[in-house]
Amino acid sequence: MVINHTRVVYPAQESEVTVGLANKGSAPSLVQVWIDAGDRTSTPESAKVPFAISPPIFRLDPDKGGSVRVVYTKEALPADKESLFFLNVREIPAKSNDGSNMLQFSVRNRIKLFFRPARLPGSAAGAANQLAWKLVDGEAGKGVALQVTNPTPYYVNFSKIGLSVGERSFAATGKGGMVAPGATTVFPMTDLANRPAGDAKAQFNVINDDGSIKAMVQPLAP
Repeated sequence: MVINHTRVVYPAQESEVTVGLANKGSAPSLVQVWIDAGDRTSTPESAKVPFAISPPIFRLDPDKGGSVRVVYTKEALPADKESLFFLNVREIPAKSNDGSNMLQFSVRNRIKLFFRPARLPGSAAGAANQLAWKLVDGEAGKGVALQVTNPTPYYVNFSKIGLSVGERSFAATGKGGMVAPGATTVFPMTDLANRPAGDAKAQFNVINDDGSIKAMVQPLAP
């Protein structure tokens, strides 16, 4: 089962958004869709969010496409910044009828859903240009970490974060990350025990609304 998006953006002024799905397998599947507010262990029954999904469960035949509608149900959300939710798509394969012993799994894909209020200042595409980066001490004073502060009302998502010092590059621990609106996030640096001498710059890849990646380099704050 393939989701035709890497993330979903819901503009507040829209009555609904549509998410496309495709069954690339060789057998029909039952598809269940729900939204959670950040709890990976949530279920369609336990998740409490201001959105409705239509249809929440349906059959999708092999090599066919389908779509679900996401509708904002108008419960209050912050009007001065984006809110983050997660769209879950669970694929439940058809049961085998040939009598053979078989272990089957249901597979869940989970992608970010950003609710974007109207008339926010600036733009999501320009938010990364306003980030402030600096080197800080690592956890418990050990090593070095790269700290980023986001003064904008938009989430900024990264596929890669690192530090360039002259001709050398150092990667942050883990794969990518995110900084929320008005928040600060710290990324520990791999294999960097001390603050480097020389002209250090933040080197990072930003994931845009359409899933494309933009490589960026920014100087560090003093």
